[in-house]
Order: sequence, then structure tokens, then C-alpha cells
Amino acid sequence: QVQLVESGGGLVQPGGSLRLSCAASGVIFSIYTMGWYRQAPGKQRELVASITSGGTKNYADSVKGRFTISRDNAKNTVYLQMNSLKPEDPAVYYCNAGSPYAVVIGKGSLPWGQGTQVTVSS
Repeated sequence: QVQLVESGGGLVQPGGSLRLSCAASGVIFSIYTMGWYRQAPGKQRELVASITSGGTKNYADSVKGRFTISRDNAKNTVYLQMNSLKPEDPAVYYCNAGSPYAVVIGKGSLPWGQGTQVTVSS
């Protein structure tokens, strides 16, 4: 069964950190570009970061220097280390997979998971 399961969200104070995980099952994980997305209430889902099968990383301008994406192909898992969290970062965070172009345009190849909620509040 093809599945993406996100975890690691929670409540954190401004300036704090969280590490999100996304475990994939039922797919040949290593061949995919992986992307982390977020969707805040009333807003469209946006790509936050991506990592190709070869390890090339790209970030949205809003998170550059604060977020780091990484992957562990042996564990079929992609991570998002989020540091210096800001009040504008709260959202439900999702991951998905696909070709590099598909990930950029948000057309992931896999069924979307439930996501993980990130809340930033003092």
C-alpha cells in the first residue's frame, strides 16, 4: 500500500525548532524527488523545500537559512529540520514525491497524507 505518514509537528515558541519526518511505504523511495509543503488556513498549499534523488536541495525564499531538508533512503524517510520558527510558519505540513517538475508544481505522485500541524506561539 502506497502511503506517506508525516510526524513531528507540535507547538513551539517563536525562535524554536522542530524536526518533521515523512515516512513513505509501498514505493521505491530512492528514485523520487521529495518535497515538503505547507498549507495555512485560507491559503493555498505551497512548496517549502525539495530534495532530488541525487541530493540537490531547493528552498522557498521564506525559509532559506532556517529550514533544512534531508533524506534517508535506507529508512524511506525525508526530514525537515525547522529552526528559528516564526509566527508566519504555522501550517499543516505535508510531504509528497514525484519528478522534480511535479514536486515544484505540487502534483505529487503519491496520495497525500494527513500532514502534521506546526503551531508557533508564545
